[in-house]
Amino acid sequence: MPRSTLRRSVAPVGVLALTAGLALIGGPAHAGTVNFQTACQATPSTSLAGPQHQVVAASASVTAPASVAPGDTFTYRIQPGPGSYPDSQSGGTTAGLSRLKFDFEIPANSTFVNAVVAAGTGANLGGVAPNVLRVNTSGTVDAAGPILRLSGNNQTIGNGPSSSGNSEGGITAPKLKKNLDGTNNSGGNSVFQLPAVDVTVVAGAAGTITPKLRVGGNAAAYNSDENYSTSLAKASAPFVGTVWAPTRCVPKDSSGGALNAGGGPLATVNVVAAAVATATTLTAPATATTGTAIDLTAAVAPAPSGGTVQFKDGDTNIGAPVNLTGGSATRSHTFATAGAHAITAVYSGATGFTGSTSAAATVDVQGPAPVDVATATTLTVPATATTGSAVGLSATIAPAPGGGTVQFKADNTPIGAPVEVVGGVATLAHTFTTTGHRNISASYSGFAGFLGSNSASQTIEVNAPAPTDVATVTKVTALSTATVNMPIDLSATVTPSPAGGTVQFMDGTTPIGGPVTVVNGTAILAHTFASAGEHGITAVYSGAPGFVASTSAAFAVTASAAGTPGGSGSAGSLFGS
Repeated sequence: MPRSTLRRSVAPVGVLALTAGLALIGGPAHAGTVNFQTACQATPSTSLAGPQHQVVAASASVTAPASVAPGDTFTYRIQPGPGSYPDSQSGGTTAGLSRLKFDFEIPANSTFVNAVVAAGTGANLGGVAPNVLRVNTSGTVDAAGPILRLSGNNQTIGNGPSSSGNSEGGITAPKLKKNLDGTNNSGGNSVFQLPAVDVTVVAGAAGTITPKLRVGGNAAAYNSDENYSTSLAKASAPFVGTVWAPTRCVPKDSSGGALNAGGGPLATVNVVAAAVATATTLTAPATATTGTAIDLTAAVAPAPSGGTVQFKDGDTNIGAPVNLTGGSATRSHTFATAGAHAITAVYSGATGFTGSTSAAATVDVQGPAPVDVATATTLTVPATATTGSAVGLSATIAPAPGGGTVQFKADNTPIGAPVEVVGGVATLAHTFTTTGHRNISASYSGFAGFLGSNSASQTIEVNAPAPTDVATVTKVTALSTATVNMPIDLSATVTPSPAGGTVQFMDGTTPIGGPVTVVNGTAILAHTFASAGEHGITAVYSGAPGFVASTSAAFAVTASAAGTPGGSGSAGSLFGS
C-alpha cells in the first residue's frame, strides 16, 4: 500500500479520541453535588476508526427542600455539571458539540406539575434555546411520560423523533475557547454549562422523593440512545474532512460495570405527614393530705405511640417525665406542703404528634387530721340517796376535753338531758322518786380531737325519808365570771330553811375548802380561783335532824387571767353587804 494511503487511514483515529473522549469531561463539584464516573462510547462516522471508549468524571447537583408534607407543591432544581473539550488533539481539530441532551426521571411518589429552564444558569451555549419536554421511553413528547428531557426541541442523536448522527441541531457548545466566566481559556479549551431545570411537583404520601438521572430500562445499558447524556461531537482531520461522533454516556465506572452513585438518588426529600394535634387531660383528686400519696393521671388523645408527660406543680417539675403508654401516664405524688396547688401535665409530643398541655387542676392540700385522744370517764356518786331530795352525780373526763356532753343513766335509762362538760367535769343534781338499788353510769359523747368513753357503773341505795324528815333543795349562786387570784363569794341557799347542817362547795369533784355552816338557810364561802377556764361549782348540803341532805345543780363560773375582759370581783352585790 502507498505511504499516502496509510496516512489517510490512520489520522482519523486520533481525531475521534479527541472529539468523543474529551467532550464530556466533568467540571468541579458544587455543594449538594453528586460526583460520579460516566462510561462513554463515541461511534465515529468513518469506518476507518472503531468505537471510542472512555470513562470521564461527571456530576449533577440538586437543590431541594429537606422535607415537605403530603400534598405540598414544591420545586427542586437539578443542575448538570459543566463540560469542556480541547482545541485539538493528535493532529485533529475539534469543531464543537451539538444535539446535547440531558434526561432525568420524574421522581416516584410525586405528581408532575411543570418544569422550566432556570434563566441565567447556562453558559457558552448556542443553537436552539434549551427547553424541557416530558417524554416517554421512546423519546416522544408525552403528557404521561416518565422522563424529563433537557434539549433543544428534542433534537438528539437518537431516542426521539428528531434524531441525527451526522448533522448539527439542538443545543450546541460552540468552539469559543473560553471559561464559564467569559475569560479566554489559557489552554484553548472550550468550557460550557447546560442550564439548570426547576421542576415543580406535588408530594405524594409520607415517605421520600428521590430525584434521579434517567437510568431505567435501556437507559442503564452501555452505549444506548436512552442513556441520560448524549451528544454529537464534530471534528475535522487532514485527508478525512469532517468526522461526526455520536456519543452516549451512562453512570458507570466501566463499560461492563454496575450503575454507580450517579445512578442512585441525587437527593432525598422526606415527605412527612403533618403532626396530629393532641389534647392532654389531667385527672387529679380535688383534695389531698400532706404526707399521703395520690395519683396524678394524664390522658393524651388521640393516643400517640410514644412521648412523655411531665407533671408540674405550678412551674416546678414533679419528678421526672413519665413515659406515655396506651395514651396514658400516671405518677404517684406526695405533697409536702399544705395549700392550693395548681397541677398541669405537659405532653412532649412524638413522631407525627404535637405536644400539648392540660388545663390546670387545683388540688387543695391539707395537713393531716389530728389523732383523736382516747378519754376515760370516771363516775362519782353517793352511796345512798333519799327519795325526794337531789343528790349529785358527777363524771370526770380525763384528759379534760374542751367540750362535749355526758349522759347519765340509771339502770341503762337516761337521767335527764345530756350535761355539758365544764373543766373536764359534768355534774347532775338528780332526785330519785322511788326506793331501791340503782345502777348508775355515765357516757361521754366525745369532742373535736377527743374520743367518747363510758364509765364503770356504780350502785346507789335509794331510801325513803324518815316520816318526820323534810326534803330540801340546794342552789348555788355566784357571778358567772371571775378573775384568777381574785376572791369572789360562792353562796348556797337551802330551802326550806333548815335548823342547821353544813354545805360543802365543790369545783367539779374537788372540795373547795371545808364545810360551811348553814345560817338562816344560807352558806357563803369566799374563794379564789387559781386557774383560768370554766369551773362547775356545786353545793352539797349535809342534812340536819328533820331535814334530808341535797345537792345543787352545777353552776358555771368562767375564770380569766388578770386584765382579761369578763373578770369579776366580789359577789356582795348579789347578796348585799
